[in-house]
Amino acid sequence: MVEDAVPLAEVRRALVIKLRHHGDVLLTAPVLATLKRAAPGCEVDALVYADTAPMLTDHPAIAQLHLIDRNWKRQGLVTQARAELGLLSHLRARGYDLVVHLTEHKRGAWLTRLLQPRWSVAPKQKGDFWRASFSHFYPRSNHPLRHTVESNLDALRRIGIQPEPADKRVAMMPGAAAEVHVGTLQREHGLEPGRYIHLHPASRWLFKCWPAEKVAALADALHEQGWRIVLTAAPDEKEKALIAAVLAAAKTAPLDLSGQLSLRELAALTAQARLFVGVDSAPMHIAAAMGTPTVALFGPSGDKEWGPWNVAHRVVTADFSCRPCGLDGCGGGKVSECLTTLPVEKVLAACDELLSA
Repeated sequence: MVEDAVPLAEVRRALVIKLRHHGDVLLTAPVLATLKRAAPGCEVDALVYADTAPMLTDHPAIAQLHLIDRNWKRQGLVTQARAELGLLSHLRARGYDLVVHLTEHKRGAWLTRLLQPRWSVAPKQKGDFWRASFSHFYPRSNHPLRHTVESNLDALRRIGIQPEPADKRVAMMPGAAAEVHVGTLQREHGLEPGRYIHLHPASRWLFKCWPAEKVAALADALHEQGWRIVLTAAPDEKEKALIAAVLAAAKTAPLDLSGQLSLRELAALTAQARLFVGVDSAPMHIAAAMGTPTVALFGPSGDKEWGPWNVAHRVVTADFSCRPCGLDGCGGGKVSECLTTLPVEKVLAACDELLSA
C-alpha cells in the first residue's frame, strides 16, 4: 500500500504528458487505459506532439487529446506565443486534479507549475526546480531487461494504482477512413487479408536498418513460399531510397506502398497481414499493437526495453557481446555491424516459426 497514494475518487480530470517520438507515444497507451480503469469517473486527457497524435487518436480512454506543434517555433515569435498561450488557456480551463508526466522534458515541469494540479507525478531526477514541480516521483528505469511499457506504468504504481494484466495491452485505433482506404488498396492490388506479409525495413535512424540486399533476399524467399510481399516506408527520401534498393535487388516484385500511407493507414494495412517483419521502429510497435505476429530485427537498441509487446513475436539479433550499445552505429559511424552481419537464414527461420504457429 502506498502511504501517499492519490485518492482517485477526488480526481475529476487527469492529464498524461508524453513529448517524445511516435513509438514512445504509442507505448503510453497502457497508462491511459490503466488510469481510466482505476478511476472510471475521471476524464483522462493526453498531451503529445502534433505529429505523433495518430498513435493515440480515438483511444477509448482519452477524453481530449491536446497537441503541441513543433512547427510553431518556425512560424515566428508572435505566432508561437499565441499558439502556446492558447494551449495553456485550454489546458487551464480543463481544471486538472492530476498530471502524469512520463519523461524528463522540462516543458512538463513548467506546465505542471502553471496548471497547479493538486497531485502530479514525474520521473525522479536532480534539480531544485524539478523537485519543486511535482508532488510524487517514480524511479527512472535504466534496467536493460525492463520493457518501456512497465517503466511507464511505474508512474501510476507510485501514486497507488496497480495495473492489471488487461491494462497492459497497447492499442491503436486506425479509424474507419483508414480502414476504407486500405480496403480499396487491397482490392486494387489483389491483396487477400491474411495472405500477405508486411515488410517495413526502414527507420528514421538508418543505423537501425538491415542491408537492402538482405531484405530483398528475404522477400524473395517468402514469395517462393507463396506469400504476397508488401513493402512500406515513410515518405522520407532516405527511407524511399532504401526501398528502391530493395526493389532493385529483388528477383521477385513486392508491392511497393512506400510513402503512400498515413500512420493510421499503416495500422489498418498491418492489422490484416499474416506477419510483420521490420526493425526497431514505430511501425514495428504499430504492428504489435494491432495484434499482428511480428519479427523484429534489433541491432544497437535494446530489444528487452523496446521489443514487440503483448503479441506473438520473434526478436532476431546477432551474437555481439557489445549489443545493445545504444550507439548510432559502431563507433558512431552510422553502420551497425550487429545488423549488417545478421544472416537472411536466421530471419527467415524466425518468420517460418511464426507462420507455422
